Amino acid sequence: MSYRIEHDLLGEFQVPADALYGVHTARSMQNFPLTGRHVHPAWIQAMGDVKLACAKTSRALGAWKDDPAKADAIESACSELAQGKLNASVVVDPLQGGAGTSLNMNANEVIANRALEILGIEKGSYARVSPLDDINYQQSTNDVCPTAYKLALIRQIDAFLPALKTLELTLRVKSDQLSDVVKVGRTQYQDAVLTTVGFEFKAYAEALARDFARLVQARKAMLRVNLGGTAIGTCVSASHEYVEHVVHTLAEITDIDFVQNDDLIDGTQNLDDSAYVSGILKTLAVSLLKMSTDLRFMSSGPQAGIGEISLPPRQAGSSIMPGKVNPVIPEAMTQVCFTVIGHDTAITYATSQGCLELNPFLPLIADCLLGDLDLLGNACKMMTERCIKGIVANVDKCRAGVASSTALITAMVARIGYDRACQIGIDAIAEGRSIREKLIDMKLLTAEEADALTNADVVRSTMADKARHSH
Repeated sequence: MSYRIEHDLLGEFQVPADALYGVHTARSMQNFPLTGRHVHPAWIQAMGDVKLACAKTSRALGAWKDDPAKADAIESACSELAQGKLNASVVVDPLQGGAGTSLNMNANEVIANRALEILGIEKGSYARVSPLDDINYQQSTNDVCPTAYKLALIRQIDAFLPALKTLELTLRVKSDQLSDVVKVGRTQYQDAVLTTVGFEFKAYAEALARDFARLVQARKAMLRVNLGGTAIGTCVSASHEYVEHVVHTLAEITDIDFVQNDDLIDGTQNLDDSAYVSGILKTLAVSLLKMSTDLRFMSSGPQAGIGEISLPPRQAGSSIMPGKVNPVIPEAMTQVCFTVIGHDTAITYATSQGCLELNPFLPLIADCLLGDLDLLGNACKMMTERCIKGIVANVDKCRAGVASSTALITAMVARIGYDRACQIGIDAIAEGRSIREKLIDMKLLTAEEADALTNADVVRSTMADKARHSH
């Protein structure tokens, strides 16, 4: 491999001759060999948009007025980065010291060297196009990286929301399909009162609908950015005109309604809005985790377990136990949820550890949140297509549970009193008989009356009456 020699504050450093990145990136690669991954593509591309907004604003105010070819090349290179064409050249690790300085300099160097290519000039010829004097003009890592992160996060949220809504709507469809299947409702895993399988799925959908609304609200918090604040929010090294216009330019480029923070110092040092978004994703993970746990429980067995529903079989469950099929889709979703919940803890610490005028842990926050949205989006699609759509109720198993459970005797309390109902339940269990059989034998119910008590319409009517009274 051939190299070129570049210089920085620390001296000379070899850089691959054909690389679009430069010395600052090369040092970062040497310093932070941590995850083996690169920065999330959404953040890389957002850096291109932000750099383009900065360049356009500076150019409109007179920068490079004597060298329009240079200005055109810079804008073209920024656009290519924004379009994802230069992702492969942004090679720094997502976890890095310096609050994102490595990412900012990687972007600066790639844009500068790509601009040099466009101009037909050798890479590394920074006297013509400088990563610092030109590409980073009127900027700082500390306003560019957080702004690009928020842009990336908004785009990730926008990409994720349809998958969440589709899962919610699929649960509502499944709720309607299973609305006539009466089963035993349980509290503390013990038989309680009658419900329907449809009611259970509707409750999952309602929880996800609330999570959807929370995330839409959280997206709005990301619209306030500190671009123009430069190092600590005091706008040092940026002109008044630039500070006034740069966020408007970004909004025009991205077609997103960004506004500048009212207090740029606050916007630079505090990342509490990231903790807010993380908390919402954690809450969503809790909802999905609860649903996944329920699905595993209700489908357990199936012969020797609860077995009230059957999940679609997706793969053989054992290399040693013939016929075993595991609830692999809810299990995979559970692991995604654990990951998101764990990331929330990391983000909580990271957002709380801002130091005076800056939080140096933005790289961790961005890596976790952007990755979480990828994970959750893929998981919601998986759950929708590979699990929820194919769930069926085992009606006979549900009926048998209703007939044998003390849930049926609960429906008799108003007629025969609590103490007598308790005794009947105890006697039926001791005799090894179903509650239904016991009640019929005692002539407290006819077979027709027992069927009526466990009819789906009767179970649903209780909820309907409640809804009418609440209005």
